[in-house]
Amino acid sequence: MTTFEVLQKAKKLSCESILTTEEKNKALHDMAKALLSYSDKILAANKIDIENAKGKISDVMIDRLALTKERIVGMAKGILDVAALPDGVGKVLSSVELENGLKVNKVSVPFGVVAIIYESRPNVTSDAAALAFKSGNVCVLRGGKEAYNSSKAIVDALKIGLKNSGLSEDYVNLLEDITRGSANELMTAVGYVDLLIPRGGKGLIKACTENATVPCIETGTGICHIFVEKTADIDKALNIINNAKTSRPSVCNAMEVCLVDKEIAPQFLPKLYEMFKGRVELRGDSAVCEIIDVVPALNTDFDTEFLDYIMAVKVVDGVSAAIEHIAQHSTHHSESIITTDEGAAKKFTSLVDSAAVYVNASTRFTDGGEFGLGCEMGISTQKLHARGPMGLMELNTYKYIIEGNGQVR
Repeated sequence: MTTFEVLQKAKKLSCESILTTEEKNKALHDMAKALLSYSDKILAANKIDIENAKGKISDVMIDRLALTKERIVGMAKGILDVAALPDGVGKVLSSVELENGLKVNKVSVPFGVVAIIYESRPNVTSDAAALAFKSGNVCVLRGGKEAYNSSKAIVDALKIGLKNSGLSEDYVNLLEDITRGSANELMTAVGYVDLLIPRGGKGLIKACTENATVPCIETGTGICHIFVEKTADIDKALNIINNAKTSRPSVCNAMEVCLVDKEIAPQFLPKLYEMFKGRVELRGDSAVCEIIDVVPALNTDFDTEFLDYIMAVKVVDGVSAAIEHIAQHSTHHSESIITTDEGAAKKFTSLVDSAAVYVNASTRFTDGGEFGLGCEMGISTQKLHARGPMGLMELNTYKYIIEGNGQVR
């Protein structure tokens, strides 16, 4: 089926679809059940993708692509978590009665057709489908070529779940065309795509934001910073940084840059070096290199999302300098300050302009599941219409429903 044919079917269904919360929740349970029932087929498809990707992408990115039974169980749990969330569709956000008797209601409604372009993480397939469906939308998924077999197997299972619920399989659609042409079609499908969400690397995000003629949400890359302020508990800082960098370096909420207050640098940097020795390549500015023997950082290292066991390190002169550096180099995703000074924490959280700003915690928590959203459609780094992890609420818009009794103007 061509991309245009998929979009035609999706738009038609979105215009005719009115499902109750009970119908949606039952379908989500059936989708989760089907995902588990077909886990062997999904894993077999994933094995093909991994074999095809070997030698073409890094080991860290292979891990991002790989599925296990445990990860499929986690995907199914994400669907059930979405089913357990309150349904925002039809919610009256505000209501006012005017002097002329008109009652003006602001009501939450679906966008309609939500298209998602994403790359090599097959779990995005089930997360996106569940969130789009529960929020009343029809989704059109365009995955990356590295994960196509995995994504197709997942969508096949989800469609079986929908069918078992007595609903149309067309609520969840995966494009067969994984060329650049299909991505361009989605970006310019005015009248068919109501919201486009790109989820992937810098190149994909830039292509969508620069070329899309349909409404597009920028889910940004993650050049995430952690600033070790002069009053920080060093052991706590090391533990947080270890988690933020190494727990899963291939994801967008992993830290890429460590900023260290110059007053604590002589004590902190040698311990950072010892902790990461043989595990993480540190690239330091001149002040860092005077204290520890690391690779001299290039200017571009502070503007790079490594998605690997590499980290840029810079010494800064206090909290104001840290904020200034973040303003110049951040992608406005997630930043953290490690400190025991309440004043420094307040200044940092007030002036750092990112979607998620932490005090004494790892940036790895910027995630829909961790924020209680069930799962996420992506991390928005823009300010309109959504910001941070995108859950159900961000997949609804609103309209005004005005009730009258013959009023004229």
